[in-house]
Amino acid sequence: MNITKIIQKRRAVYPNQYAGEKVKESFIKILLNNANTAPSHRLTQPWFFKVYRGESKDNLANEMANSYENYSKGSKFIDIKKKKILEKCKQSSCIICIFMKDDPSGSVPEWEEIAATAMAVQNMWLTCAANDVGCYWSTPKYTSLMNDFFKLKVGERSLGFFYLGSFDHSKIEPKDRISIENKTEWNN
Repeated sequence: MNITKIIQKRRAVYPNQYAGEKVKESFIKILLNNANTAPSHRLTQPWFFKVYRGESKDNLANEMANSYENYSKGSKFIDIKKKKILEKCKQSSCIICIFMKDDPSGSVPEWEEIAATAMAVQNMWLTCAANDVGCYWSTPKYTSLMNDFFKLKVGERSLGFFYLGSFDHSKIEPKDRISIENKTEWNN
């Protein structure tokens, strides 16, 4: 498959769409190595990841649900949302937590470190699209309450969860997009 087709097939594939087959550890290692090739200003490589499978994924799911509940005190939808969080985790083969660390020298602006981490995640997404693995990047606000669970250090923070599960990408339909001609100005 050529790169253009892979890019066009890249989509958010939600856990309720996964086929239920386990994503192999060997694939996860390739996925993370591809993430690690993303560009970053001054080669700061600000991204790092934690992979949760099996029992550790269940522990993560419970921590996510509890953190959501604490973050959302007073919301009338807490129980429904908590159940959805737990179900998404259960439907996923594994969950990769995405983190970013600040440039210790302070020479690279935070937005560039976030952009570099997003490029690492895009590499992961394209790798999944090329290998019939569904994925979805979720960035809930309650992750700010999970720093102790993740054992984050000063200058490190969570940028969300990357859910993985088997998925047949041949089912992907192209999305209508505004023509690039409407978004491009040529200056000669």
